[in-house]
Amino acid sequence: MAIKNKMQKQKSASGGFALLIAVIFTSVVLALSLALSSIGYKQQVLASVSVGSQHAFYAADAALECALYADQGQNQNIFAYNADLNALTPNMVCDGVAPYSSRTVSHTSSLWVIFNRLSLGANRCADVTIYKYAVPQSGVATRIFSQGYDTACDTIANPPANARFVSRGIDIRY
Repeated sequence: MAIKNKMQKQKSASGGFALLIAVIFTSVVLALSLALSSIGYKQQVLASVSVGSQHAFYAADAALECALYADQGQNQNIFAYNADLNALTPNMVCDGVAPYSSRTVSHTSSLWVIFNRLSLGANRCADVTIYKYAVPQSGVATRIFSQGYDTACDTIANPPANARFVSRGIDIRY
């Protein structure tokens, strides 16, 4: 009888050890799968940000080209420096669409800063800021900064909580 009890005790001890090994192995596999899924999620977010970055850059480029055309193309000269401090803010029309918003940021005897927000389709927006400097010897110097967004102008103007969007900017001087 004593031999039988000793054999039963050995069997139950080895069964517990196998269960411990199975739990440890399952934990390691679960940790690896969670790590891999976390890496996959981060790569997906990074890929979507790069696509948004490309769209934001294209919006900035389109708005910059529009501002250059308004300032230099076919004698439009919309943003010509005006010494009159009460002059109205010039609005540029881009692809037949009026600006989303427009305002004069600063107007002094030597600098005129004009801001235009352009809606470029349903889900692209761009801010264009034109700086016109009155230079005594050479006339007027111009700087245009265009910042594009990968979302609509309504989202930029009134961002909801936890809004995510990408912006890219381009600067030109002449």
